[in-house]
Amino acid sequence: MSTPVRTRRRRPAAIALVVFAALGCLALGWWQWTRFESASGDYQNLGYALQWPMFAAFCVYAYRKFVRYEELPPAPRETVTEIPAGLLPERPKPEPQQPDDPALREYNAYLAELAKDDAAQQKRTTHEHT
Repeated sequence: MSTPVRTRRRRPAAIALVVFAALGCLALGWWQWTRFESASGDYQNLGYALQWPMFAAFCVYAYRKFVRYEELPPAPRETVTEIPAGLLPERPKPEPQQPDDPALREYNAYLAELAKDDAAQQKRTTHEHT
């Protein structure tokens, strides 16, 4: 049995995006460096000037990881990993309601009346449009 040959896919849009992002980060680093060298520059500009090239390198690194994961996905696990009991918080249980609460009965009747009126209104507007 032969294994299927994987060909590398070309990704011009993704490559263009990575190049654009990396060049943009390098340009921002250069801009911060010139701000640092100016009379009004301070060490915050120097910090940004050193950070932007790292962001550019991260763009390239993330793209390479993306390509590797796409070409060779991680091997599936043979066993299912279960969550140990007690790891997740327990769901709160609802408090029991008093069945003979007159305010609750009145509120539920009010909601039922609103729902009935709304259903009748929707039925009228639906018949008008058809």
